[in-house]
Amino acid sequence: MSPLELRQRCHTIVPGHRPHTAAEDFAAMAAWCEANGVEHDLYGEGALINGFERKIAELLGYEAGVFMVSGTMAQTVALRLACEARGSRLAALHPSAHIVLHERSNYQLLDHFDTLPLGRPHRPWTVADLKALPEKLGAALYELPMREIGGVLPAWDELKAIKEYCSTERIHLHLDGARLWEAAAAYGRPLDEVCAGFDSAYVSFYKGIGGMGGAMLLGNADFIARAANWAKRLGGNVWQRSPYVVAAARQFDERLAAMPRLLERARQVASIVGDFPELTVNPATPQCNLFHVHLKVDEAVATAARDRLARDYGIWLFGAAQPGMLAETSYFEWYVGDNLLALSDGQLREFLMLFVAELARP
Repeated sequence: MSPLELRQRCHTIVPGHRPHTAAEDFAAMAAWCEANGVEHDLYGEGALINGFERKIAELLGYEAGVFMVSGTMAQTVALRLACEARGSRLAALHPSAHIVLHERSNYQLLDHFDTLPLGRPHRPWTVADLKALPEKLGAALYELPMREIGGVLPAWDELKAIKEYCSTERIHLHLDGARLWEAAAAYGRPLDEVCAGFDSAYVSFYKGIGGMGGAMLLGNADFIARAANWAKRLGGNVWQRSPYVVAAARQFDERLAAMPRLLERARQVASIVGDFPELTVNPATPQCNLFHVHLKVDEAVATAARDRLARDYGIWLFGAAQPGMLAETSYFEWYVGDNLLALSDGQLREFLMLFVAELARP
């Protein structure tokens, strides 16, 4: 049985938001459209999509935004345009950046820009790391928070120093804001203050917001106009984007308002996990509502224990176990959403006890 089939059979999903059936999602979207008089867009033009673009741009403090079908498209376009404008093909990226790890070298194979590694693999990069690069940079990308290393964030003063240095040196600073909503809650600052100093930003609508997909790229009006043209060249000018926009817009305000509660719950959950010596939370105190749980077994053992928990008890504990830095260690990611918010501390402890027992099975 595949992991997806196993997950679908479970009555309890621990990480993320409560899953809905396609019928439930489409029914809720239809009701929202009926209540709000929503009409489809036509190739990205229409009251719904353009109004949503203006709303997000104003919220984040940018002149304009354009809705795109994926973050992969949005960020590739952003860095290509940034490097062209600055006269350098070099974009500095942390080794854990999504563009480096998960996009199959699209920037390289499609000749968009060139990359330089920035900072140490398991720490947020600093202004000192940026200054140590001798090359003339066109752009630098910062992911807030940094998912692949445990959802960590740079200190606020460090981030300010990075923004000031990039401005002085005319380096286009781009924000990978796939989880910007979570980062703003962690900093305890409004979204436009977090984004101030970033020349452009990308945000996602299917992660923390819980939509069906879609992203937005934000910047000044000229930058966004050029980005929209590049989206067309890359096949992103689909006939109607309204399903993705509706899925995000109908719950955006509610999801955004919940972020501080999710951060508080993440820290409570991490404290409970810390009571089990077989499990180690990284970072020890979560900086946002996403963190890693490290195990003293390899990923095959962790996955087998997860699958037995799912098959025998109907509990889906995590998505994918990843190999750790040390031999015979692994880790998994927890995003604290609706599910862990609703789960009692007692239930969580019970699930973890079952999981630890499964880990110990020969």
